[in-house]
Amino acid sequence: MNKCRVCNSNFFGRQLLHYKNMPKAAQFLPDADSLASDKGVDLEVWQCSGCGLVQLSNEPVPYYKDVIRASAFSEEMKEFRIKQFKSFVQKYSLHGKKIIEIGCGCGEYLSIMQQCDVIAYGLEDYEESVKQCIKNGLNVSKGFVDSSSYVLEHSPFDAFFIMSFLEHLPDPSSTLRGIYNNLKDNAIGLVEVPNFDMILRNNLFYEFIGDHLFYFTKETLTSTLNQNGFEIVECNEVWYDYIISAVVKKREKLDISHFYKLQEKLKDEIDEYVNRFDHRKIAIWGAGHQALAIISMTNLAGKIKYVVDSAPFKQNKYTPATHIPIVSPEQLVTEPVDAIIVMAGSYSDEVARIIRQKFDKKINISILRNFGLEVV
Repeated sequence: MNKCRVCNSNFFGRQLLHYKNMPKAAQFLPDADSLASDKGVDLEVWQCSGCGLVQLSNEPVPYYKDVIRASAFSEEMKEFRIKQFKSFVQKYSLHGKKIIEIGCGCGEYLSIMQQCDVIAYGLEDYEESVKQCIKNGLNVSKGFVDSSSYVLEHSPFDAFFIMSFLEHLPDPSSTLRGIYNNLKDNAIGLVEVPNFDMILRNNLFYEFIGDHLFYFTKETLTSTLNQNGFEIVECNEVWYDYIISAVVKKREKLDISHFYKLQEKLKDEIDEYVNRFDHRKIAIWGAGHQALAIISMTNLAGKIKYVVDSAPFKQNKYTPATHIPIVSPEQLVTEPVDAIIVMAGSYSDEVARIIRQKFDKKINISILRNFGLEVV
């Protein structure tokens, strides 16, 4: 494998690191009977030349879909999570809302979230863990989000959380897209991964393990989440800086339908202005993309005599779609008009001065502004 698992760009030409005879996994440790068959593996550490994400080229461990947490045995971590989850629910108004943990293991964190006045659900692939969760009164389903079309039971959700799981997945984008498609609009998420920024700062060369395919910095976690439909609300280092904790929001499609109203408003203003003068005694100055778009959007074909532009390579051509001739400024002398609408963007005031200085001072001039048409 020589391409990024997230953005599909090529890796840099040389590996960052190559560690030989490393533990093949951090879980399911060999016992006395299996020592003879236990073999080390080489870890190949690469960096994407596109998004910059550091990752292994190795295959994922066989149990990558399963969440196994030794942190369940830490009372300090439990107290940290209680405080963190309560704050998360309070800050983002999730009381009484539906929230799901993706990769919930035996319910270590889900049971804490369930106590925070939310309707908590979990998803876990390992069947024994699912049984344990259900036995403990947790609402957990067996499954693994492996595609954008994956349908979660009880969806759509108001929020989700995925804790130190994303770095294990060979295709995190498919998982994130699948989560995205099971969320309500404006949904919030809590995403945590091991902190590679801290590993780099402290030169922790021993932090590489076959279980973790990805080594996220704040920057690369942000870009991965952004690419898959999530905006960063906040991103912090927590738990003695070992964890990057990001609160994300489901990205919504922009609503710019009001542009149509602005278009109609401008069309009315231009029509009113054009109707003041004799038919086809109006010119436009400017054949840039804004002017070309407005000519089409406001249906000016047949109402404008010609378009003036100072760029020789545009002259003696026609406006696309509307087919109005584009001419040099000298045309204002040989074939005068009564009025000019200046559509030259940031150059409009300069153009208006040129018209006043070099051409008939009786020409009526208007300028396209952000707010509409201004008669000068």
